Amino acid sequence: SIYVMTAEFGAPSQLEKIDMLDYADIVVVNKYEKKGSEDALRDVRKQVQRNKKAWDTDPKDLPVYGTIASKFNDDGITSLYHGLLDLIAEKKQIQYESTLPRSGAKESSSKTIIIPGERTRYLAEIADTVREYHKRSENQSGAVRQRWHLQETAKVLGDSELDGLAGFKEAVSQANAMVEGETDQLIAEYSHCSDRYEKDELVYHVRDKEFRLPLHSRSLSHSKIPKIALPTFTDPGEQYAWMRKENFAGNFPYTAGVFPLKRDDEDPTRMFAGEGGPADTNRRFKLLSGSYPAKRLSTAFDSVTLYGFDPDRRPDIYGKIGTSGVSICTLDDVKLLYDGFDLCAPNTSVSMTINGPAPMMLAMFMNTAIAQQTDRFREEKGREPSGKETKEIRQFALSNVRGTVQADILKEDQGQNTCIFSIEFALKMMGDIQQYFIDHQVRNFYSVSISGYHIAEAGANPITQLALTLANGFTYVEYYLSRGMDINEFAPSLSFFFSNGMDPEYTVIGRVARRIWAVAMRHKYGGNEKCQKLKYHIQTSGRSLHSQDIQFNDIRTSLQGLCAIYDNCNSLHTNAFDEAITTPSTESVRRALAVQLIINREWGLAKNENPLQGSFIVDELTDLVEEAVLVEFERITERGGVLGAMETGYQRGKIQEESMYYEYLKHSGEFPIIGVNTFEDPDANYAEMTSHLELSRSTNEQKDEQLDRLERFKTTHGSESDQALEALKQTALDGGNMF
Repeated sequence: SIYVMTAEFGAPSQLEKIDMLDYADIVVVNKYEKKGSEDALRDVRKQVQRNKKAWDTDPKDLPVYGTIASKFNDDGITSLYHGLLDLIAEKKQIQYESTLPRSGAKESSSKTIIIPGERTRYLAEIADTVREYHKRSENQSGAVRQRWHLQETAKVLGDSELDGLAGFKEAVSQANAMVEGETDQLIAEYSHCSDRYEKDELVYHVRDKEFRLPLHSRSLSHSKIPKIALPTFTDPGEQYAWMRKENFAGNFPYTAGVFPLKRDDEDPTRMFAGEGGPADTNRRFKLLSGSYPAKRLSTAFDSVTLYGFDPDRRPDIYGKIGTSGVSICTLDDVKLLYDGFDLCAPNTSVSMTINGPAPMMLAMFMNTAIAQQTDRFREEKGREPSGKETKEIRQFALSNVRGTVQADILKEDQGQNTCIFSIEFALKMMGDIQQYFIDHQVRNFYSVSISGYHIAEAGANPITQLALTLANGFTYVEYYLSRGMDINEFAPSLSFFFSNGMDPEYTVIGRVARRIWAVAMRHKYGGNEKCQKLKYHIQTSGRSLHSQDIQFNDIRTSLQGLCAIYDNCNSLHTNAFDEAITTPSTESVRRALAVQLIINREWGLAKNENPLQGSFIVDELTDLVEEAVLVEFERITERGGVLGAMETGYQRGKIQEESMYYEYLKHSGEFPIIGVNTFEDPDANYAEMTSHLELSRSTNEQKDEQLDRLERFKTTHGSESDQALEALKQTALDGGNMF
């Protein structure tokens, strides 16, 4: 028998009450990385020694083990494994031989897991940093205003009147001393930026490339509509406060946006597809992107792929192949999926919504990009590349691919559940990807899309979505720092993904995220400008789509898309109205794309790019949501940080509570949803309505074709697989870079 416990048993005297310490053949103290575990292991060993009256035995030789079960290749677990083999041999006279070497100790030798113990208060420190930033802004704004009042008073009085007012002169001098040099620089920058935006054209640079963009457009009424509406403050204290909290887009703290202006040559539209096999989805991509010069492909995978399985005739797998996503299992599949798209072209980017098997899918994608460039070389040169040329082709592909892989394992544990590895091992692979990106100058591809969307879809309200997502993002930052990476090397490779629903807080979700991230990156982590810019994708809320009066869903999606565009999201996917029932049809996807096109190209106010700045309600919501997020950071800190809170199920519990609250209000009618619990059509026949919808399901022919493709791939590469798998396994055991 084996008894597994943790260090949380209280005082050592409590061990006398645990009968299993008398009866168990083996005792395990798990979670050995936790504070106090070394003392707990010592006390348990002493108690077992007393129980067994093994006074002549060294307590360290007793069958009491300290383990970290969540850690890959933990030597405490390895030692326990050998202890089990020895126990079976002793009790049953059955000998099992292990290829794993004995560690020589009965406890884990390394206790560092993901975030070092001394760094678990990182979220509370970020909250303090943000509040201190605002406090300083408030103090300096008051000092600037005081100085300005005195200076204006001095102008009115004149020099002759001031000669006899020594106290007044002293007050002016003191007021000047209270204003920092950096504050005056920011006020001067306000005037400089205002002058820049009053011109007809804005000139700025991104990655050493010059952009020239017009600053006005003309309405049908011949009105001159500014792309950036300028504030009209005369009080320098107000100017300073605005620059610290808002500023012009493209300037710290990036509340209004991370770029000065939107690109004229590329809408933020994502072409989202995933159905059947790779050839089927390839056709859908070409349909969606046909009228766009920019190809912004977003890939949905079927559940078989998301859980890391190959297609199979097993009943629990066969029916899911290619349904609600594309079936991808080999490098050849990925090549076919993106056939006809130049993955290294500057106007092509690819997003892949996958988490558990993300490292494998990303590796296949990168190899596809390299293969495309190699094929192009063969076509152009009429020969095979040399060794040197192969390396150059490889580096060119890695440096030029654009896109994002989701790969957010923390969100999976909290809200979506496609976890196929332990959190520790999955994070190790994420860190390996990021280290590979640094080592090979992969700078145009985001190694992770830190996702709040699935947290929201699971039931979280907008504040919880934002707080948990940012907390997860800062956890990745802390983990990568603990691995010795430079903040300026990895932080620009992080991106975010949020949902936009119908709640008022969604109006400011991007603004708050950008400000918190920028302030933390600059003032806590010392990151450069690229690190400070939080870039994010928005998808309209799937949860807000309803099967009743399904035609109303486009109205909801339009409003949510409008919010995202007003908030200067970096890319946007608008859901199709029929997603409440099925994978979108060709017609419904066209309508969803039209929502974005109409907002971007027809809606007049969208010609202006800072419509939220200066709104009283937006300002108040921004401050309210920001403080609520910081309070949530402190709650998570009290539970040991993100990973500590996950152990107790804090995030999942919070999401479930908020989901139940929403469902209660919806079903009671307190929360009105048009066509669902109010303004219902008494004559509606929903069965008749939905019968006209095209249900998208993969056919048996598509499933069988994918099975045949997989079998051909395995046959072709069967002789190579054993050696490749052995190399990968050894790299994992040695702690090397698996990517």
